[in-house]
Amino acid sequence: MPSADAGGLGQTTEGFKHVCAAIDSGSSVLVLAELGMVGTMPQDLAKHYGGEYEIATAIYKGSGKKFFVAIAEQLDIPTTEPKYNKEGEPVGEKAMTMDALKDEIAENIGPQTLLIFPEAKRLTTGVRYWLEDAIANGVKVICFAATNPGRDIFLEVLEVELELPSDKLIRETMQAEAERMGLQLSRSRLAELQPLAGRNPMLARKVIRNERLGRNREASPQHTQYVVIMPILIACLMAFGVVRFIGMGTRNKSLYIFGGVALIAGMTLKQVGQVRGARKRLGQ
Repeated sequence: MPSADAGGLGQTTEGFKHVCAAIDSGSSVLVLAELGMVGTMPQDLAKHYGGEYEIATAIYKGSGKKFFVAIAEQLDIPTTEPKYNKEGEPVGEKAMTMDALKDEIAENIGPQTLLIFPEAKRLTTGVRYWLEDAIANGVKVICFAATNPGRDIFLEVLEVELELPSDKLIRETMQAEAERMGLQLSRSRLAELQPLAGRNPMLARKVIRNERLGRNREASPQHTQYVVIMPILIACLMAFGVVRFIGMGTRNKSLYIFGGVALIAGMTLKQVGQVRGARKRLGQ
């Protein structure tokens, strides 16, 4: 097992161990990591399990047939079938249809197979349903995504969330990228630039490239975070309830009506609107 930086830059050995532990327990895994933080973990996992499983790594790029052909070729599964003339005599071979490919792959995979999908969000409904049957037959699947889509196969697999890299590692990433580009940056300048990338190695490298072009002077943070507003909404509902009771106690009809209307509107927003939070740029 890799001893350091197991998942590539930005990944921790601990996160790599958790993924391996889930696979070793016989479960498929959904690895949650912010875009740009996956690094080389898919390749490292394929290398780590190369002697134990038959492995295929694929990214869906709009063509289902090319996707399944890529899987079949890595697993040494035929992608062609005999072609016959009108007399029923073989006259060569022809490429399998996508449905035939799916059936052929399904018949040749099992508990000894490990499928790795670095960008799970691209998988179509048809592919996910096919994977559902594959998992039921013992196939191990490792998917990478920023968030859990919360449907079909993703409800069954184990989740492993990768920890964010340390600030020190981000600065080292920025320093390495600057040296690669022949850019001399002081420690103080690196400290000024780091908030633009947060704790994402991919953005850290991008910030250095922008620095070389002089585009960081007016730049805003490029990473995002979720701002949860549900506690604020609940506090507002309680405040409206208090206003309503004050209006009732003082016999002030205006406060009583305002508090009641606001309370009902807030509860409707909470129940029907399903407010989950706003996505904003960090620092705004």
